[in-house]
Amino acid sequence: MSKKVLIVYAHESPASFNAAAKDAAVAALTAQGCTVEVSDLYAMKFKAAATTEDVTGGVKDAENFCYAKELKLASEEGRLADDIKKEQEKLKEADLVIFQFPMYWASVPAIMKGWMDRVLGSAYAQEKRYSEGIFKDKKAMLSFTTDCPESVYSDTGINGDINVTLWPLQNGILNYCGFQVFAPQIFWDPATGSPESRSSMLEGWRTRLQNLCGEAPVYFAPLDYFDKEKGFLLKPEVKEKYASKECGLTVGIHMGKPLPANSQTKAGV
Repeated sequence: MSKKVLIVYAHESPASFNAAAKDAAVAALTAQGCTVEVSDLYAMKFKAAATTEDVTGGVKDAENFCYAKELKLASEEGRLADDIKKEQEKLKEADLVIFQFPMYWASVPAIMKGWMDRVLGSAYAQEKRYSEGIFKDKKAMLSFTTDCPESVYSDTGINGDINVTLWPLQNGILNYCGFQVFAPQIFWDPATGSPESRSSMLEGWRTRLQNLCGEAPVYFAPLDYFDKEKGFLLKPEVKEKYASKECGLTVGIHMGKPLPANSQTKAGV
């Protein structure tokens, strides 16, 4: 496998399990012949806030500032801040992007969300999104740690179904930009586990990485399932096709039915 991989990494401690997971990925992928680059966001002191400073030469409409619109214009005109341009160059070269982080407040750390806002911001477009998004030829995945056992994020657990938690990140950001999204690598509560259990988690990650690019992506409804002329609602023929199904189409597009089990944590569900 000769691929270019970008790991976007967000943890301050080199002694953390996240650091170990990142290092395991670098070693395993490099051994397979991949070119791996790491964006260590804390070490880079990456700016998280999306502001007018991200556009050089001044914004077009300061009075009615719209970040997404100004970023798109600046991208087309070559007026993005240097740190954004550098990350976008890495992204342009990458076949696969792995986001490695500790889950904070059911999401990514602020510094990683800032990377997504600022670096992926140019990909936020109404005309090219989801299965037609500008990164449709690239793959991406989340790899993260939690501070609680898997039961807490079950469909009867206090935090609720992890598939629902993942929907805004995997659909609302990655799939929106067009990425083919691999199932996440979730390290459940490594901080309280034994050294043996942590070693086992890392070995499982190394093993998965051997065949990662051969995996099928998580399923999302394609853009042509929706009627542009009618507010991007499901087309009648699609609704009819799925009318007899026991579960909804996806976590978010559930059609008033039970959610499809594990659809954000397993491939092709």
